[in-house]
Amino acid sequence: MVHHKSPAPAAAAPTVVEAVAPSPVGRGTLLSPAFLALGTFAIGTEGFMIAPLLPTIADDLGMSLAATATLVVVFTLVLAVSSPISTVLTATLRRRDTLLLAMAIFTAGNLVAAFSSTFAALLVARVMMAVASGLYIPGANSLAGVIVPAGQRGRALAIVSGGMTIAIALGLPLGAVLGHAFGWRTTFLAVAAMGFVAIAGIRLGIGSDAGAGMAVASLGQRLGVVRRPAILRLLAVSLFWAVGAFTAYPYIAPYLTAVLGFGPTGISATVSMWGLAAALGVTVGGTLNDRLGSDRVVRGSLVALLISFASLAAATLLPPPGALAVALAAVAAWGFSVWSLFPAQMARLIAAGPASEAPVALALNTSTMYLGFSIGSAIGAGIVGLGVIWGIGVVAALSELVALALDRRVKGRAMQ
Repeated sequence: MVHHKSPAPAAAAPTVVEAVAPSPVGRGTLLSPAFLALGTFAIGTEGFMIAPLLPTIADDLGMSLAATATLVVVFTLVLAVSSPISTVLTATLRRRDTLLLAMAIFTAGNLVAAFSSTFAALLVARVMMAVASGLYIPGANSLAGVIVPAGQRGRALAIVSGGMTIAIALGLPLGAVLGHAFGWRTTFLAVAAMGFVAIAGIRLGIGSDAGAGMAVASLGQRLGVVRRPAILRLLAVSLFWAVGAFTAYPYIAPYLTAVLGFGPTGISATVSMWGLAAALGVTVGGTLNDRLGSDRVVRGSLVALLISFASLAAATLLPPPGALAVALAAVAAWGFSVWSLFPAQMARLIAAGPASEAPVALALNTSTMYLGFSIGSAIGAGIVGLGVIWGIGVVAALSELVALALDRRVKGRAMQ
């Protein structure tokens, strides 16, 4: 059953917790999760920064934008599929060793991308990053929950997730500015440097035996949770929310160029605004979840997101002055509402079943999200390839409409 008012999840940004209770209680301080957050910051920066750089990469490699967008489609699909598999395969390793392995692969992937001369090499690099990200994020969050006293677990998870929030607010715009000023390869070098810092931080700040005795959910346990009707309905909402979000997000740069005539400076400034709005949305969404209840926050976010995407489509029909005002307002509202939904949706997943299954439900939600991101980015690539730029907003809005309709079914079932 999904409650109308659920406690806000500890994490305040895109996250997943993989550990299966019971787990040993750590004796560390909140400084230890801060070292883990170095990794989520690096991963978040790379994952979000590539969208505004796609046109530059396409031009440099002599490819179409639609073909270059395969970098996003493949990344999100590989992460969605590989995350549960890689987590299970590394279950026998020490938790710190797993995180170090993940960050080493992630850092190597960024170095390969920075020095790649062909699209094939860049694609291989993105696959490496996707596998590493899918392994690191759940591992870092699960470890954060057991290396601190029980009373600090919520704050520990918030700190690790905060790395992703800071990446949205700070790393994303900095990556866009750096890439446009010094070339897209420079951004991958910068993220590789972040990866090296994260590796050093994990080695210095996390004990080699941290998380000893932690259990990791098997593939069978995950399938058992996903078969629950309440969980399945909520995952369906997450799927279509994600499809709409990534039908639009990877193509924000070509949209701004085609509709508003923006160059690199205008694109960087707009992406920075989106990132700040997104970070604010995550924070406000968690607060509103406590005050208004999860259902209201999810529904309100979906409505606002639908209107934002519809406004992006409408802006393509307006003269320049009107298009500028409508499009920029829509981008800000989109950034806010797309992430204000996230804490409330996590809270609903936590409340949808036994507490012991909540970590697995959240892990499934992350895989579902990235599957939706992959589908959405593939659809967006097709729209851009056809040159129908208004279709981005239309399809994204329709996806959120489906999510809203599914959410009404979730509410209806919960009241029965």
